[in-house]
Amino acid sequence: MAKKKDTKIKITQTKSAIGYNVKQKRTLEALGLKKLNHSVVHNSTPQIEGMVTKVKHLVSVEDAN
Repeated sequence: MAKKKDTKIKITQTKSAIGYNVKQKRTLEALGLKKLNHSVVHNSTPQIEGMVTKVKHLVSVEDAN
């Protein structure tokens, strides 16, 4: 069986989490984002996409392939 190619996305924190909900701060930590303009690359899974949706006002997302 052929393995499906994983799609990678690059997530960059573009706005500070100061003044936002604790859940949103924890979501940024779970994504691996620590500072402004810090970027991480993740596989595009439903779980990651859900987390990005919750903090979409704090991050930017682009294709990493």
